[in-house]
Amino acid sequence: MKAATLRTFIAVHTWVGLVAGFFLFIAFYAGSVTLFHEELHAWETPPPQTAAPRHNPQALIDAVLRAHPEARSLFYLRMPSSTSPALVLAFGERHFRLDAAGRLEEFREPSQLVDFIYRLHYTAGLPDSWGIYVLGAVCILYGLALASGVIIYAPSFFKDLFALRIGKNVKRMWQDAHNAIGMLSLPFHLMYAWSSAVLALGIILLAPFQYLVFDGKLLQLVGQDINAAAPPKASGVAAPLAPATRLLAEAQLAAPGIAVETMVYRQAGDANAQVQAYGPIHQKTVASIGAVVLNASSGKVERVMVPEHYNPGTRFLRSLQALHFGGFGEAAVQWMYFVLGMAGAFLFYSGNLLWIEARRKRHKLVQPRSGRLMAQATLGVCLGCVAGVSAVFLANKLAPAGQLPWWEARSYYAVFFGCVLWAFARPPARAAHELLMLCAALALAVPFAHWWHTGANPLLALLQGDGVVAGVALVSLLCAALYWKMARAALQRGRHGDPHSVWSLRGPERPGTLD
Repeated sequence: MKAATLRTFIAVHTWVGLVAGFFLFIAFYAGSVTLFHEELHAWETPPPQTAAPRHNPQALIDAVLRAHPEARSLFYLRMPSSTSPALVLAFGERHFRLDAAGRLEEFREPSQLVDFIYRLHYTAGLPDSWGIYVLGAVCILYGLALASGVIIYAPSFFKDLFALRIGKNVKRMWQDAHNAIGMLSLPFHLMYAWSSAVLALGIILLAPFQYLVFDGKLLQLVGQDINAAAPPKASGVAAPLAPATRLLAEAQLAAPGIAVETMVYRQAGDANAQVQAYGPIHQKTVASIGAVVLNASSGKVERVMVPEHYNPGTRFLRSLQALHFGGFGEAAVQWMYFVLGMAGAFLFYSGNLLWIEARRKRHKLVQPRSGRLMAQATLGVCLGCVAGVSAVFLANKLAPAGQLPWWEARSYYAVFFGCVLWAFARPPARAAHELLMLCAALALAVPFAHWWHTGANPLLALLQGDGVVAGVALVSLLCAALYWKMARAALQRGRHGDPHSVWSLRGPERPGTLD
């Protein structure tokens, strides 16, 4: 490859990586946490003091429809599970259940910890209405950075793949780690770049074909691949709902092995009322979600979707979702994705550090201001996200009961923006050490906050087989140790490293100059 062409690819890789890196660090770090969505839902929610009452689902449906007839057009019935033992009916933003005496009560979800971090994963903290589209565009840039990185690194792939030269040349060590992680996890990153762009921007990407090729009918053609069934139109003929237990039995008969988790009702009380029953059904396929569509009044089965008999479009979409969210392979895949996700976050963090080192002017007292500003921004955004996520876990256990969602969201943003301001107010070397120590302290506090709030000793929880409490405690302690070690390394480099680096603490602090 010509030198000029190689320089072009290096420039593309560098600038695209810098533009996308901040968003992708947050997406990967938060996404790694939400891989354990169900387990963390059990961790975030206080265990019930009494056994959850067992009521016929139809009793809950009838009670809600009597009190709130407006729910007939669309409501969801969430079946009890090991992580959420209550039977819940939701419509709009309202949630209902029956108490121990069988009376209807409206309630708010006690915590939004996992849901908040999940939103952080696909919006990077931006408003929900448009943040997902920003992340979709970022993922297209992410794919471009991957392609250019492969072209740059491919010629020396086998020679340097397992090289990790640890020594005085810090830049070379970080370069080796960045390249090795990037190439070894390349299939994972290609899958994420592709699936993220499709899932976030799929409808927008279809728009040109919808209006220019298919005369506005494309969404009707692909609708059966995206949804189990189109929403029904009310007939105007009143008809009572079939008992929910009967509908469940019909769904399980139509799709043997399905474990129904959610039932979606539309147009309840009409002759065209529809219910869609969703749940996992394991058939040795990547995608594992099955769906059965029934007439909610007659109980007649209208459509059955099981993984073995998906049509090509549905198989593509559901398999892509399963690959993106690690929804296959149980715990082994979850932990593999967790490690790869954290390694991906490191990839973006290290990429910014390499850019800072590449801009460094050797043997000059005054360094470019661009390097200093990038160092401060990288520390503020990346370490602000790390500290903010730990703060959400702490707020879940330390904030006043009944106000957890309010405190969880605000604790993240307060810590995140506080870290960004601190990073720009302090010299980079000081900020790196101080913010990493903050990350270590917050991570260390998580298992102790849980212990104090619930009385559940993590060690005893492990002996009793409670893998969720023990797992959160163990990961928190490992992260705290890692951040503490990184903080010590940052301090050591500041004291004894190159005195002309932006990371140096030796000599008086001098402002940078514009390039």
